[in-house]
This record gives sequence, structure tokens and C-alpha cells, in this order.
Amino acid sequence: MTAASQTATPEAQAPGALPASKPRSMFMRGLEVFLDNKLALVGMTLLVLIFGFCFLGPFFYHTDQIHVNLANENLPPGPGHPLGTDANGYDVLGRLMVAGQISLEVGLAAAIIATGVGTLWGAVAGYFGGITDAVMMRLVDALLAIPTLFLALVVVSMFPPTEIEIILVIALTSWLTTSRLIRGEALSLRVRDYVQAMRVMGGGSARAVFRHIAPNSVGTIIVNATFQVADAILLVVALSYLGLGIRPPQTDWGGMLNQGLDAVYDGYWWQIFPAGIAIILVVIAINFIGDALRDAFEVRLQRR
Repeated sequence: MTAASQTATPEAQAPGALPASKPRSMFMRGLEVFLDNKLALVGMTLLVLIFGFCFLGPFFYHTDQIHVNLANENLPPGPGHPLGTDANGYDVLGRLMVAGQISLEVGLAAAIIATGVGTLWGAVAGYFGGITDAVMMRLVDALLAIPTLFLALVVVSMFPPTEIEIILVIALTSWLTTSRLIRGEALSLRVRDYVQAMRVMGGGSARAVFRHIAPNSVGTIIVNATFQVADAILLVVALSYLGLGIRPPQTDWGGMLNQGLDAVYDGYWWQIFPAGIAIILVVIAINFIGDALRDAFEVRLQRR
């Protein structure tokens, strides 16, 4: 008997064995980790319900959120007004929907802009290094030394706050942390073989930043963006609570808290609790999702 005949292939040794399964992709492994996190599913469900409540609710529950109606001021929850009315006669349930639209729009838009600016700034600083990195990051350090809320208050107090202005103010005071995170990723990625090979083949710095550094930092970017949304929503709430938010008759959840604060002492609890609960639920839901995304992008968990 020859050596060739003695060495049997795995198929010959186990005729009934199934072929080896195809390795799972990084996306599928990350998705499995995300779906294994029950809190993330709770967060996703809450977020979908809140978005549906704010953006679809007004189509089914029609209220007048523009004209003051003092004949209906401070009505308790009851028929016709499930959550009562406020000091201007606005239906609180309908106002909660409209205010939620502005809060969510400002939070999402500001987070997207802040993430984009921070990603670009950090990728450029980390890729080039040297004096470029030193100058860019010293500017970031200087701005980080000033509290974000203080910067936002200074800018908003100088101009009449509109939705677009508040988005820009929050975005341009929230990108600093993102830039530091992406800069750390860029310092690691710029010495990788594929980046060095691209440079040897004549690729420019723009290609390195936009085609290699930023895309390969997508895990950090996405996870940070989720927390940026929660932070932006809390910041717009804080500005509105301090009286520097959207001007009436528009409002957001922070404005509802501001307007209902004095009413609570008069026993009109329904003017502050709905907005407070909505803020808490949104922030908790986004944090649950952010934690799960961080686990999903963690290499050690993807390879379990």
C-alpha cells in the first residue's frame, strides 16, 4: 500500500460529514453581538416609538400649537386633553409631539455635523502628524478647556436663536471630543501596510484620509455619533431651559420644562412631567444603542 493511499482526505475519512461552513462576515458577527444585547433592542424599540409619536402623531391628533387660547389654560388631564393644557391653553400632548420634532431634529443634525467636522479634523491631524498635528490639537485642547454649555450660551446670547442657528452652535461646540478620538485612530492607521503601499504607488494625502483613514475608523465614528445625539439633545434642552432656545410659539422639550417649572409649584404637574419623561427615555434609548454598537465593533467580541 502506497503512502498516497494511506493518506485519506477528510471527505474520504468521513463520507457523511458536512462541508465546512463559510466564515461569517464582520458585519454578521457585529449584528449578532448587537442583537444579543437586550437593552439595545429595548432602546431601538423606544426610539422607533418616540419618532413615530413625534412625527406621525400630529397626523392623527390635531391640535392648535400657534394661537393662544386662554379659555383653556391650565386644564387638568381629561376628555379632549389627555395630558391637560398649559398656561397658554396649548394641548400638552400635541405640544409634546411638536416639541419632540424640534428636539430630535436639532439633536440629530447637530450630531451629524459635529461628527463630520470632528472626523475630518482628527483624521487630518493624525495622518500628517508633526507640526500640523501639534497646532491643530492645541487648538482643540484650548477649546476643550472652556465648558461646552458656556460656549453655546455665549454664541446663542449674541444672536436671536433659530433652529438652524442652534444646530450650528451645538455642532461647532461638540466636535472636539470626536476629533481627539479620530486623531488617535489616524495615528495608528497611517502606519498600516495598505496606507504605506498607497503612498508608494503615488496616492495623495486626500486619498489616504478619505479612502483609508476615515473609512477604517467607521466603528469609532458610529459609536461616537450615537452618544453625540444624546449629548446634543441634552444641550438643546439645557439652552431652552435657560431661556435661550427656540422662540415661541415654537418650542422643544427644554422649553416645555422651562415654561412648566413655575406651574409645578401651583400643582399643575402635567406641564413638566411629560417632557421630562420624554427626554429621559430618548437619552436612555440612545445610550443603550451606543453601548451595543460599541460591543458590536469591538474586535474581541466579533471573534468570539
